[in-house]
Amino acid sequence: MKNGKVQIAIVGCGGIANQKHMPSIKANSEKAEIVAFCDIIPERAKKAAEDYGTPDAKVYADYKEMLADTSIEFDVVHVCTPNVAHCPITVAAFEAGKHVMCEKPMAHNTEDAQKMIDAWKKSGMKFTIGYQNRFRDDTTTLNASCKNGELGEVYFAKAHAIRRRAVPTWGVFPNKALQGGGPLIDIGTHALDITLWMMDNYKPVSVTGQVFYKLGRQADGPDGNVFGPWDPETFEVEDSAFGMIKMENGAVVYLESSWALNVLKSMEASTTLCGTKGGAEIHHGGSYPKDELIYNNVEHNQLMEKTISPAGIVDFFEGGASAEGVREQSQWMDAIINNTDPLVKPEQAFVVTQILDAIYKSAETGKEIYL
Repeated sequence: MKNGKVQIAIVGCGGIANQKHMPSIKANSEKAEIVAFCDIIPERAKKAAEDYGTPDAKVYADYKEMLADTSIEFDVVHVCTPNVAHCPITVAAFEAGKHVMCEKPMAHNTEDAQKMIDAWKKSGMKFTIGYQNRFRDDTTTLNASCKNGELGEVYFAKAHAIRRRAVPTWGVFPNKALQGGGPLIDIGTHALDITLWMMDNYKPVSVTGQVFYKLGRQADGPDGNVFGPWDPETFEVEDSAFGMIKMENGAVVYLESSWALNVLKSMEASTTLCGTKGGAEIHHGGSYPKDELIYNNVEHNQLMEKTISPAGIVDFFEGGASAEGVREQSQWMDAIINNTDPLVKPEQAFVVTQILDAIYKSAETGKEIYL
């Protein structure tokens, strides 16, 4: 650290870096500053340095050159690249003795995620994944309820990541070679993360899944899209994916994800929990301009519902540092400064990637995948 602040290097100065990481770090300027920017498009890195960097911030087009540069000192690397690049950059950063925050998902497959875990354990550095939805008011409240045992044993849950028509038309989202998949790996990952976090259950035993290439490749599919029409000719990933996950203790999780599905109600980064003492649902994004957290149980022989309503829409599309993004960076900086564990632990994020990968494999083989 320098001047009592964590020194950060950003790799990948595109959408998620500009819309979440860099403005959220700036909002925590008393704890951290960005001293290096790397992007394969040099102009993009230069612009990011001008907007968010220290006066002497350096710009790179190659992350390997950045990590090897002895003229600059930094503590942390933030990996904000397309999914398939997460593994090599993260491993290289650990080998260089840096802490790492990697954007979600950890990796596009289990093999790469395992390499990242191995490199992290060998390095002795800190590691976390960008699951900012854990820092919303509704998710932190429900997690506290679950920890307190208010729902009892949660034996059935649903992880919701469904958009009616909100296919991203920027960046490399429809590019399978760079992303590894579509809505399952993009937004399904958030829904699964918060669901497993609520359940505190990270022991899957088998996964059955199916993916669909229906609306994304239809010539008239782009009609009605929130972000404008997409190009069916370049839409390489699935438009919907679904999975059933069986856990070691007998619990079951149903995961639904889609960028485009003919449904009336849509929501993402949402969850439904069914426990022995009660249930709870979080409705976030899509059809819900305000977040809903609804508890249900029985009191005095009557069915009861309790609710609170904060706010939320599609995360980060309008840019700027949302409250959860700022909170995410604050706790990550605190973990480094105080030598504590980050909220999102690598072992947990690994299980999320393992399950998503298994859904893709199950869909490809037509078989139940055992983990």
